[in-house]
Amino acid sequence: MRLRSGAVIVLPVLLPLWLAAGLAGQETAREIIDRVDRMLQGESSEALLAMEIRTEHWTRTLEMRVWSLGTERALVRVISPQKDAGMATLKVGNEVWNYLPRVDRTLKIPPSLMMGSWMGSHFTNDDLVKESRMIDDYDIEIGYEGDRDGAAVWEFDLTPKPEAAVVWGKIVERIRKSDLMPVWAKYYDEDGVLVRTLTFGDYRRMGGRLVPTRMRVQPEDKPDEVTQLTYRELKFDVGLDPEFFSLRNLRAR
Repeated sequence: MRLRSGAVIVLPVLLPLWLAAGLAGQETAREIIDRVDRMLQGESSEALLAMEIRTEHWTRTLEMRVWSLGTERALVRVISPQKDAGMATLKVGNEVWNYLPRVDRTLKIPPSLMMGSWMGSHFTNDDLVKESRMIDDYDIEIGYEGDRDGAAVWEFDLTPKPEAAVVWGKIVERIRKSDLMPVWAKYYDEDGVLVRTLTFGDYRRMGGRLVPTRMRVQPEDKPDEVTQLTYRELKFDVGLDPEFFSLRNLRAR
C-alpha cells in the first residue's frame, strides 16, 4: 500500500493569459496542476471554514481556522462546536501532530495513518495538511481537451511516478480553460476503480482572487454520504512567521 495521497482541497491562482491560451506539452501541464495544487496558500494564508459531514448514521458541522505558510507549514484548529473546540492539527515539513484538548495530549501521526479520516469526515489527514505535491509524485498528461457541459476544458491524467509513496493509482482532474477554475477531481485505486470524487463550486472573489469556495467529497462506495467544505473567509499573504507553526501554538485555545 502506498502511503500518501494527492491532495487538492486548495484554491487556485490565475495564470497569465498567454499560458492559458498556449497550453502545450508536459511542462505547461505540470505548471497548471502545480498552481491548482498550491492555490490555497499563496506565500501565506488564513481561512475560516465550515465542514459539514453527513454519514449513514449522523450529521455534524465543524467550524475551523486554517493557517498556512508556503507548502511546508499548516495549522488547522477547530473552533466549534464547543465540545470539539481546540482540537488541532499541525504540519511542519513531513511531520504531523494532532492535539486533543479533552485529554491534553499531543499525538504525532505516523505515515501509515495519513490516509485516515480527519474528524470523522471523508477528507483525510493528508488532505487537511496537503502533505503530498502533485508535480513531485505524479506524471501529468492531457487526457482530453475540448468542450464538456458547454465549457472548454482540459482533463488531466495524473499517474504516480514509480518511486512515489502515494495511495492513488490515478487521478483525473477537469479544469476550465476560461478562468483556470477546477471543476472536479476523480481518484482511482491501483486497480483503476473510482474511489471518490471531489467537486468544486460557488466560484467567488475572496482575498482578491477568483476561487471556488465550496468543495464536496463523495465516496463512491457510500453514495448517501458526503463531506462539504465551505470557505467563509480567506486572506492571503498575512505575514505569518515560521515560529507560529509550533507545538506550543498547536495547544493554544
